[in-house]
Amino acid sequence: MITDIQKDSMPVGPLKIAALDGCQAFASEVNRYLVDFRHNTPLHNSKDFPLVGYCEDSYLISCACPRFGTGEGKGIINDSVRGADLYILVDVLNCSIEYKVCGETNYMSPDNHYANLKRIISAADGKAKRITVVMPFLYGGRQHRRTKRESLDCAVALEELARMGVSNIITFDAHDPRVQNAIPLSGFDSFMPSYQFLKALVSTVPNLKMNKDTTMVVSPDEGAMERSVYFANILGLELGMFYKRRDYSRIVNGKNPIVAHEFLGASVKGKDVLVIDDMISSGGSMLDVARQLKERGANRVFVCTTFGLFTDGLDAFDDYYEKGYITKVVTTNLNYRPPELLDRPWYAEADMTKYLASIIDHMNHDISISGIQSPTAKINKLLQQLKG
Repeated sequence: MITDIQKDSMPVGPLKIAALDGCQAFASEVNRYLVDFRHNTPLHNSKDFPLVGYCEDSYLISCACPRFGTGEGKGIINDSVRGADLYILVDVLNCSIEYKVCGETNYMSPDNHYANLKRIISAADGKAKRITVVMPFLYGGRQHRRTKRESLDCAVALEELARMGVSNIITFDAHDPRVQNAIPLSGFDSFMPSYQFLKALVSTVPNLKMNKDTTMVVSPDEGAMERSVYFANILGLELGMFYKRRDYSRIVNGKNPIVAHEFLGASVKGKDVLVIDDMISSGGSMLDVARQLKERGANRVFVCTTFGLFTDGLDAFDDYYEKGYITKVVTTNLNYRPPELLDRPWYAEADMTKYLASIIDHMNHDISISGIQSPTAKINKLLQQLKG
């Protein structure tokens, strides 16, 4: 729905959306909501509204990043973006996109997706009035700080995008949002899918209750505490946490291996437990946390993470579901997920397309997004429905 503020504000420019390889289906749903928003506003039929292109049948533009035989690429924008408020969507985690190098098939990595993003920005060639990058999973976000002689991938990427003329960066659940300090004079917004998590749980889990006697929030590690504290406070639940005991004498796959997860907090016996984190990578840590919670007497374990990567496959999750260690795993549709994941009985999707469409609509009008950034009111309404 259009707000009164949007009625009284002029858009920055005609809205255009460029979806890179790997996120066209997601962008198509975002576009559908945007079209619906604007075609159901009085501005649609207003003769006094001067901006051409405000109410369109589609805001998606045609773009591509073809490859030469050597694997080198180029960016092409097939539609005009002159004077437009351009939003470029990229899913750096989509590992299903193929390309050829000297006749051999390769799969695109985050580095390839990031390179394509820069190509499309370059193809805009200063013609767009404003460029916003929508990067749900922040490229290099896991390498956000230096502990020894290490690269600072995320900070370098953000600085590079700012130098290329990107005005705003939209991301979700940044691993450490303090990385925005690398570009203090550019726009950077990290949104949380808190409401969408709860909505997915309510719609897929029977007999779900949210009170101190039946449910508890647990953080799987120290890094997820801020997210878990918010959930515990808004839901009025008790909070517990695990901390990781690591072996700092050796490095496996670029990090110190976890020796054990130690628990701090009240008893979880007989309670449903919500485990909140930003991502499932291989899933080993999350599964270990779920097993320990069940061994401590937890009733049902619900895992909510923004990004589900499942880099080691789904077999371990199938096994833990069969054993009763996990009841439901909720992730968003912000990144590529293998098709077989969607059919798993333990999986639920938190749809983010309408939320992102609302964010883009507000930013195109250059108005405050604080109302949609804080989902407290929506969560309280959902809790009232749950109680009723």
